[in-house]
Amino acid sequence: MIKDELRRQRIETPSWAYGNSGTRFKVFAQQGVPRDPYEKLADAAQVHRHTGVAPTVALHIPWDKVDDYADLARHASDLGVAIGAVNSNVFQDDDYKLGSVTHPDPAVRKKALGHLLECVDIMDRTGSDTLKLWFSDGTNYPGQDDIRARQDRLAEALAAVYERLGEGQRFLLEYKLFEPAFYMTDLPDWGAAYAHCLKLGPKAQVVVDTGHHAPGTNIEFIVAFLLREGKLGGFDFNSRFYADDDLMVGAADPFQLFRIMYEVIRGGGYTAETAFMLDQCHNIEPKIPGQIRSVMNVQEATAKALLVDRDALAAAQREGDVLGANAALMDAYNTDVRPLLAELREEMGLDPDPMAAYARSGYFEKIAAERVGGAQAGWGA
Repeated sequence: MIKDELRRQRIETPSWAYGNSGTRFKVFAQQGVPRDPYEKLADAAQVHRHTGVAPTVALHIPWDKVDDYADLARHASDLGVAIGAVNSNVFQDDDYKLGSVTHPDPAVRKKALGHLLECVDIMDRTGSDTLKLWFSDGTNYPGQDDIRARQDRLAEALAAVYERLGEGQRFLLEYKLFEPAFYMTDLPDWGAAYAHCLKLGPKAQVVVDTGHHAPGTNIEFIVAFLLREGKLGGFDFNSRFYADDDLMVGAADPFQLFRIMYEVIRGGGYTAETAFMLDQCHNIEPKIPGQIRSVMNVQEATAKALLVDRDALAAAQREGDVLGANAALMDAYNTDVRPLLAELREEMGLDPDPMAAYARSGYFEKIAAERVGGAQAGWGA
């Protein structure tokens, strides 16, 4: 039963995770980094080859812009993967200094909306069914702009995008507590994102980025609430120590990841309709192994969540047995599920140790030798 549930798990990797990245102070180059979206897809296909549960790749526009998106989708298919969510970018243009869809200038808002609609066009060409929206819009100083008016502008843009979506398409609305806006962010939390999505309808859902919350925020409560309301569209899985660090998921707090996955399973969110996506930048570690490890971390947290004795937990909760209820969760969390997952991989025709299998494959040595010259992909490319 648990193996069957794990076998059907799907985790989407992001194209940008395979490019160069770093901090605001330095971007670190590595050997073998992709130079175009086609090479990013080839690297993503390696993650799926060794884990068996990462069959889709998220695109980021314009970082992954190509002349022929249908050809890019065919290339993905030839590699054994497919195009997943399309991510928009309205934060890296000089015109967006004061905002994009919430900018006080109608001309800038029109430009930003045009890009969002272009992303829906790309969805049509690639077969993607999900648009992911994140806005860096906000203000740095009190009085800089009208807070309520900016919400009106945001709502207007979201409504236009919603109207453009085709049959079977949706958008996931992301929120972020701060950065780069320091005084006020136009979409600072799950409540604001939820309110906008609720007004629009079923094709608008909230995406929970596990790094986009204030310290101490109970993320699993947010997950449980959004699932209860039918508005949890998916996750951007990463890990953080202080803020939006975009580290490998489960690196800082694997227990939190387990708690989140338990609420997903308990709330009926462990389905194809919930997008389990990674959103990470591998600054100092190798890119492909970083993604493989992240996928494995999600698998382990999921396996532990599936092991929770929900009948025993419910009984303890009904009886007010505080310690017994906590023990039901901790017993599952403290179970070593690695042998179970190794056995599952062997049954799927995979190596039981994806990290070791990739290291032995020679793929890194191959791309390090072949990808010489040209401009490596990274932030802004």
